[in-house]
Parts: sequence; structure tokens; C-alpha cells
Amino acid sequence: MTPNSAPPAVRREVQELAFLFEVSQTLDRSLDLRDVMGPVLSSMSKHMGMVRGTITLLNRGTGEIMIEAAHGLSAKQRERGRYRLGEGVTGKVVQSGKPAVVHHITEEPQFLDRTGARGDMDREDISFICVPVKLGNETIGALSADRLFADAVSLEEDVRLLTVIASMIAQAVRLRQSAMEDKQRLLEENVRLQESLRDRFQPANIIGKSKAMQVVYDLISQVSGSNTTVLIRGESGTGKELVAHAIHYNSPRASKPFIKVNCAALPESVIESELFGHEKGAFTGAVNMRKGRFELADGGTIFLDEVGDLSPATQVKLLRVLQEREFERVGGTATIKTDVRVLAATNRELEDLIEHAQFRQDLYYRLNVFPIHVPPLRERGTDILLLANHFAEKFSRENHKRIQRVSTPAIDMLMSYHWPGNVRELENCIERAVLLSNDEVIHGHHLPPTLQTAEFTGTLHQGTLQTNLENLERELIVEALKNARGNKARAARALGISERLMGLRVDKYGIDPRRFRTKA
Repeated sequence: MTPNSAPPAVRREVQELAFLFEVSQTLDRSLDLRDVMGPVLSSMSKHMGMVRGTITLLNRGTGEIMIEAAHGLSAKQRERGRYRLGEGVTGKVVQSGKPAVVHHITEEPQFLDRTGARGDMDREDISFICVPVKLGNETIGALSADRLFADAVSLEEDVRLLTVIASMIAQAVRLRQSAMEDKQRLLEENVRLQESLRDRFQPANIIGKSKAMQVVYDLISQVSGSNTTVLIRGESGTGKELVAHAIHYNSPRASKPFIKVNCAALPESVIESELFGHEKGAFTGAVNMRKGRFELADGGTIFLDEVGDLSPATQVKLLRVLQEREFERVGGTATIKTDVRVLAATNRELEDLIEHAQFRQDLYYRLNVFPIHVPPLRERGTDILLLANHFAEKFSRENHKRIQRVSTPAIDMLMSYHWPGNVRELENCIERAVLLSNDEVIHGHHLPPTLQTAEFTGTLHQGTLQTNLENLERELIVEALKNARGNKARAARALGISERLMGLRVDKYGIDPRRFRTKA
């Protein structure tokens, strides 16, 4: 027996079950009821012939009943739909916890039509059904529907169906409340944890709560109060300069100069003059005496970024400063004493440079007194969203835009990416996304192509493993034949297979080697 040939009662039952299943799936889509109440009412309109529908909720604090979601009402009409307990049909249903049926709304004095939505239609043809939404014995709101009156329509059936839907809504509310209570417990537990950790040091200029970064914070805390030379190591873009800033500004030298030198950005011909200064006439163009960075940093801190790129000659002079705390300007003979703390940073493997005689071993030991390793971003996944939010706020202010949130697909992309460019790459990605966003949200399509996933872009790999392996094999054979100008023996040797196997593969894939031969 097909569904169309079934008795009417059976067809109604099947349709009703399908409708209730649709409502159940809709309620499961989101933890935020505001996202699903509208679609539930739309489903009711489609399956029940409902003209208008509302879900109202009771505010226990004010005693007011307000429309939370509606179908067939304008925003102004929704705003007007407010009731007190016991007021109108809706107020009485919420107060009594019992459903109400009004066959003709014009015949019911209790029907107030606060929304004013029924004025454009023949009110005598409108029926109104309202059922309570209950959590246990407590009524938390009501579900109501308008429908065109017809003698053939059983309003009692509608009451039964609306009661089932109201029960499903109440169950969804209960699950959300339970989730909110769990979330609140987690928040309270997090607050307690934060309070227990509030005495742990964290620099104000660095974003991150991960365990890997807490190790860095502890090292900064330990070394800041001393004059010890620090070597900050880590990949490019991890924030080594921020660590140097944190050490200086949490040290007794905080009020003194903090001088930065990028050793990789300065050519070898001027690096010595930049570091140690020069006397007037020391070289062509030296029209005046000039103080170097070490002299300017006296009493404070000098930060030598990319110290692994210093030339051998400059390494010798830097070693003397570290050992003797003195130097001479270029072209000068007077020895200048300096009280400066040295912080150095590099993204290069100094040990490898030492093995290849590109970096002095004695200088390495002078710099590597207190090493700090800044972890790459891929090892501090819990910090990615903190950094993304920080950069979103930063670039929103700079570009006079408002970014409310980062969408879930965008979060998934940020969390699954390996970040070879580290924090600097993340910063650039967020800046780009902020500029592209036009709806106060950073979406997945605002992120660069390198972050796009196959699932998000709809480019998931198709075909079986065997098919793809055969396609690759055919491609390699064609390429080998092309390079060998159609000579199967040479192509076989290039691929490391026998001539017999090459012949079999050529026959299998229907390849004609003659088309690769050079024509005379």
C-alpha cells in the first residue's frame, strides 16, 4: 500500500509525524532558542495552515508576557504584543496553565488583539488557539496560532498538536537552561582558577595564556630584575621583540633608554658605525661625530635583533663590549665605558653557524647566558583565538570599523592552520579580514586562500585511492616519454622500471609513444 492509497487517517498520522520530526530537528540546530523559534513557527504555518503564530515568554522579574518569536507579524506588531498575567487570552493561559480555544475572535471579549494584526482581515473568520509552555508544573510562556475558521477543521486536533510542540519547546528550554548552568559553573570554576593564578607574572604587552607561554613568562620574571645577558630564540614572527620589551620594562632599567638594532637590516659597511659610533672624518661622509647605539643605550638596554647575521669582524668587537664593557668609536682612539644590558634575538640555529665557522663560539657563550625560547604559534593553539580577537579589535579601531565576532567556520580555519609565519602571519590575516568584512563578522571567505579548507571551499578530493594512483602513474609515464622523446627504453630507465613493465603500462593506459617523437 502506497502513502497516497492509504486511508485519510493514516495519511494524516504520517504527515503529522513527519512535521513533528521536522520541528524536533529545527530545535536541535542551535543552543540559542532565538535562532530556532522563527523556523518552528514557519513550519507550523506550512503544515497547519496557520495564518499567524507567536511564542510568548513570561518575565518572572517584571510579571510581563512578551512575544519572543512570531510568524506573520511585523516588528511593530510584535512590540505591541505585551500582556500581564491574567490579561487577555494569552495572559489567562499563562496564569492558569491551561489551553484556550476561541472559535471566533469577535465573539470573545477576552481577546484583546494587542498587536493589531487582525484589522486587515475579516475578524469573524479567525480562530485563535493558545496553549501553555510548561517546565514541570511551572508555566514559562505560551504558544499561540491564528487560523481561518472552517467547520471541517477540528480545532481540538490543533490544540493537541500545539500542546505537543509546546512540550518540545519546553524540553528545548530545559536543555538550554541545563547547558547555561553548566556554562556558569565552568565560568565560576575558571574565575577561581584565574584567582589562584593571579599572582603569576604575565607581561602586559604579550597576549597568550597557553602553558608554553607561561613558561616564557616565568623566565622573563626570573631574569628581568638582573643585568644578565639574554638570548631570545624562536622562529620569525613569534614575538621575540615583545619579550625583549617585557624584560626591559620590568627591570630596574625601565626608565632608561631601550635601543633596538636590527642587525640583518644594516649593511656590513655601516653596522660598526651604527653600533659604536664614529668620529668626524673617520670615513667619507662622516662630517660630524656621531654616537653609536651602545653609547645611546648607556644605563639602559640594547636589543640586538637577528644577531646571527652579524659579520665576523663585528662579532669580534661585540665580544669585547660584552667582556670589557668598553669600545672605541670608528676612527677614534678614546676608550668609552658603557653600562648597558644586552638582549639578543635570532631565528637562526647558531650551533649550525658555529660548525660552519660563520659565528664565533666564544660570542655564542657570552650571549647564551640566559636563553629564552619563544614557541611557534602552532604549539600554542589555545592562544590563537585570543590573538585573533586582539588583532580584530586593534584593526577595527584603526580602520574605524566594528567587528562583533569571528564566525565558526573562520575559527575552524584559524585553529586547523599550521601558521608557518607565526603571530605575524595571523596579524596580517586578521587585518585583511577586518578590511574585507562588511557585516561586522569575520567569515571564512575573508581569510586568505592558504587558510581555506577543502570542506569549506567544496574542493574535497574525488575518486578512489586506486583511481588516483593510476592517474598519477599515467601522468608520470607520459612525462617520462615526453622527456625521452618517445623512447620507451630511456623512459623506463628514467622511472627505474623494466622495459617490459613500461610496455605493459603503455598498453594499459593506451599511450602512443610516437606522438612524443621529434619530427625531422
